[in-house]
Amino acid sequence: MPSEHEMRAAVSARDQSWDESFCYGVITTGVFCKPSCSSRPAKPENLRFFPSREAATEAGFRPCKRCQPGVRSTQTRTLVAIARHIEKHADERLTLAILAEIAGLSPSRLQRIFKDAFGVSPKEYQDAARLQRFKQSLMNGKGVTEAIFSSGFGSISRVYGEATRNMGMTPKAYKAGGAGEVVTYACRSTALGLLLMAATDKGVCFAQFGENETLLIATLKVEFPKAQLSTSLAKQAPELDAWIHALDQHISKGSPRPDLPVDMRGTVFQIKVWQFLLSIREGDVLSYSQVADQVGHPKAVRAVASACARNRIGVLVPCHRVLRSDGNLGGYRWGLERKRALLKAERERMVAADGQSSDPASH
Repeated sequence: MPSEHEMRAAVSARDQSWDESFCYGVITTGVFCKPSCSSRPAKPENLRFFPSREAATEAGFRPCKRCQPGVRSTQTRTLVAIARHIEKHADERLTLAILAEIAGLSPSRLQRIFKDAFGVSPKEYQDAARLQRFKQSLMNGKGVTEAIFSSGFGSISRVYGEATRNMGMTPKAYKAGGAGEVVTYACRSTALGLLLMAATDKGVCFAQFGENETLLIATLKVEFPKAQLSTSLAKQAPELDAWIHALDQHISKGSPRPDLPVDMRGTVFQIKVWQFLLSIREGDVLSYSQVADQVGHPKAVRAVASACARNRIGVLVPCHRVLRSDGNLGGYRWGLERKRALLKAERERMVAADGQSSDPASH
């Protein structure tokens, strides 16, 4: 199953892309639903998550009549089967004609309904599956050349173009996992809870909230598995302590958001989204679809939401300023209460600033 945070975010966003990954039950009604169900949202404390419809039924829940979580159309079953076939045979040559024959459809129809369902063509889906295999091979210790050919790319030049476009870094840099770098970190209490901030020589690479220091350090190690992690003592890295203090002053007392150097690491698309987020002014909010429009990919709404969810530099890269198109909060990696608190504080500061600017005594 996905993590509870991912599942709660998917339910909050009514994200259809998670419908086959899990279902959720509502203890006050005894009903279980797909993540995309359009029924009135239940209170978060009343949700229970299940890996399958069968598990929800065994737990005593009955299927929702609105979203019909136990029903899958023939077309949906066909498309899911094609997607699974592509994933299983990603390293092979799969033409549209071959896939259409398996599906029992014409190539043009398969191309159209597959793209409608998944947002990408079968070829783009296979490229993504190959790239995922390639990444996993690198993380498992294979050499770059071996990983290229075992993933089905067929040539070194092709994978370097594909990988750098999608990973935001070269395959060698991705495999390095921070090797040879020193990442200094400090953990401090803030108005939004415990914060771990970490930095490379380029700037802040990690700023995340959590319940305890052990889990935060474990998350940092996952992000930079081969880096040398060093605890910040004020004498060794006084700027890091100053940066955390400045960020806490911004959160708790309304001081200006500190203009700190950031070291963003992700795919090209993710970095493009994160850089755009830096331009959203305090007090302003945009929808995921508006951000997609602004970064030049109007159909990539889910990808924008995913990029926000994968942001590892909280508040400094202000993904909390992106909401669902209906005005609801949507998801937030560090909990909706923190997102709500950040937006409330920013609105209050904006109102206060507008009041001062309209006061004749302030001119």
